[in-house]
Amino acid sequence: MTLAKDHYAIVGGGMLGLALAWRLSGMGHRVTVLEAADHLGGLADAWKLGDITWDRHYHVTLLSDSYIRAILKELDLDDQMQWVQTRTGFYVDGRHYSMSSSLEFLQFPPLGLIDKFRLGWTIFKASRIKDWKSLEQIPVADWLRRLSGRRTFEKIWLPLLKAKLGEAYKETSAAFIWATIARMYAARRTGLKKEMFGYLPGGYARLLARFEERLIERGVTICTNAAVRHVTRQDDGKLQVMLHDGSHDSFDRVVITAPANIAARIAPQLEPEETSRLNGVKYLGIVCASLLTSQPLGPYYVTNITDDWVPYTGVIEMTALVDPQEFGGRSLIYLPKYAAADDPVFSKSDEEIKQTCLAALARMYSHFRPEDSVLAFRVSRVKQVFALSTLGYSTRVPPVITSVPGLSIVTSAQIVNGTLNVNETVRLAEESLPLVTTPLVGRGSLVGRGSPDPALSHHETHRQLVTRP
Repeated sequence: MTLAKDHYAIVGGGMLGLALAWRLSGMGHRVTVLEAADHLGGLADAWKLGDITWDRHYHVTLLSDSYIRAILKELDLDDQMQWVQTRTGFYVDGRHYSMSSSLEFLQFPPLGLIDKFRLGWTIFKASRIKDWKSLEQIPVADWLRRLSGRRTFEKIWLPLLKAKLGEAYKETSAAFIWATIARMYAARRTGLKKEMFGYLPGGYARLLARFEERLIERGVTICTNAAVRHVTRQDDGKLQVMLHDGSHDSFDRVVITAPANIAARIAPQLEPEETSRLNGVKYLGIVCASLLTSQPLGPYYVTNITDDWVPYTGVIEMTALVDPQEFGGRSLIYLPKYAAADDPVFSKSDEEIKQTCLAALARMYSHFRPEDSVLAFRVSRVKQVFALSTLGYSTRVPPVITSVPGLSIVTSAQIVNGTLNVNETVRLAEESLPLVTTPLVGRGSLVGRGSPDPALSHHETHRQLVTRP
């Protein structure tokens, strides 16, 4: 028997929503994407910096990122990816060091021989761990300090944790660093000799434009400036989506891809336990400055910073990866600072952030002259970037299937044993698909088990999304 195809509404036009729309439309379903902003992309969107258009936040693709590469291949873009070996630097005690090879690691002055051995052992041990759930019960700082020692923790691990987590590293579990190392070593486990970093000429602006074009060719309706007020189930079993402008429409199925607390707000018919679980997710945000400069800062794609006086947590020099011709022969630099939503940095003006960042760059790089070098400067602020891997997080992750028949929630907060990046986002979309397409019988129940029970839905979510090889 051929099951009838449903009309899906996807709330959110970021990479997660677009990947779901791509797969659902490929299955023959009718799909409408509702995006609150005036453009698609979410955290992976592009913007204007001076006279160039590039990614608002920094992104990189690894050879081992099989999920996003599969999408790129289907969009006829994978063969146009550019693959580059890059260098990594550390800024320690006011000096720059390269950490781009095994030899440079052995020669790294801030660490002694025993410290280096313990660091290498920590990475090796983490790369071999299979039972990541046991790490969820251990604070990441305690785990790294025990394996690597105090000096290695303070000189290497602590600045890396702060670069990605800010002060929130104190409540993060060791599963976070396991996931980070696992991604680093994915290429070696799949037989590749070395890991390469890749980018698509034209950046994510090009990817998003192609994605939108192909989705429309498949009959997907894309609505921007479509902020959703609420989603409610009607007496006829349909789901009504009400927009903030008062317009509304009905759908067979709705998938919300917004952050967890926003999903809770726009789905008022959820059970109290579901709402509480969604509102309990803790997010980390980012303030990220982008600079277009007339000259490069240095040779490193990433410079990790250990010195506390620096107002940002790393220097990302895209031109060490991307051909400078993409930027008219100039350099593109990102200065990220990860912080909790209530951090005072979010209330600082663009000019305050600019002056602070430029003064720090001038101190870090003696040849850098802001008045002569900076051609454009912009600041992005996002208060909810990724969910923190707090202790025991996988037991509290929101389920995909909800108590409202036909309503699913697929959110990055369900990435419990991976780092947030575009590849993991697409992976989440792929692995959620069997749940969001679970057939409905009539308009009030799921096949085989009547009205869905939140606890059962939670169990199924974990079986699909958490138990990974």
